[in-house]
Amino acid sequence: MAMSQRQMAVIKTIVFILCLLPLARLVGFAMLDQLGANPLEFITRNTGDWTLYFLCATLAVTPIRKIAGWSWLLRLRRMLGLYAFFYASLHFLTFLWFDHFFDLAEMWADVLKRPFITVGFLAFVALLPLALTSTNGMIRRLGGKRWQLLHRLIYLIVPAGVLHYYWMKAGKHDLSQPLMFAVLVGVLLLMRVWWRWFASRNALSQGR
Repeated sequence: MAMSQRQMAVIKTIVFILCLLPLARLVGFAMLDQLGANPLEFITRNTGDWTLYFLCATLAVTPIRKIAGWSWLLRLRRMLGLYAFFYASLHFLTFLWFDHFFDLAEMWADVLKRPFITVGFLAFVALLPLALTSTNGMIRRLGGKRWQLLHRLIYLIVPAGVLHYYWMKAGKHDLSQPLMFAVLVGVLLLMRVWWRWFASRNALSQGR
C-alpha cells in the first residue's frame, strides 16, 4: 500500500497530534485539580504507562508492516520512538523533581537501593543514545550498520521497562497490566526471532 508525500504528511500530522493528547489530558487534569488524592502518583503512573505504550507501538511497527504490507508505517517509527523518549523523560523528571527535588545524591541512593528503580533508570539511560542518534545526520555519521546495531538496544530497553513496571506493581499485588505488557512484548520479540530464523533457513536451503 503506497502513500503519496501529501498523504504521508497528513498521517504524520494526525499521529503527531494524537501522541500529544496524553500530555494535554494530564495538563488539563492538573489545571482542573483532578489528579486525585495523590497527584504525584497519578503523574508518575500516567507518564510511565504512556512510555510503555509508545515503546510497544514502536516495536509493533515492523510486525504490522510485514503482516499487512503497510511499508509506510516505517516512516512513523521514528516519531513513535521519540515520543516514547519524551514520556520517559517526563516520567524521570517527575521522579527527580517531585520525589527528590533535584537532589542528585538522594536520587542516586534511591536508584541503587530499589531494584525496580534501578531497572527503570537503566532503561531510560539506554534510551538516550537512541534519541540522540535519531536524525538522518547521525545515521550518516554512524553508518547504517553501526546505527542499526546501536538501535537494537530497544530489544533490551522494552523488556527492562516491563520488568520495572512489574516490580513496581508486584509490591501492590496488581500484576494484570504488567503481565499484559509482558505477553505483548514477548509476542512482538518472538515474531522477530521467527522471521530471522525462517529467513536464515531459506538462505541456507537456497545456497545448497
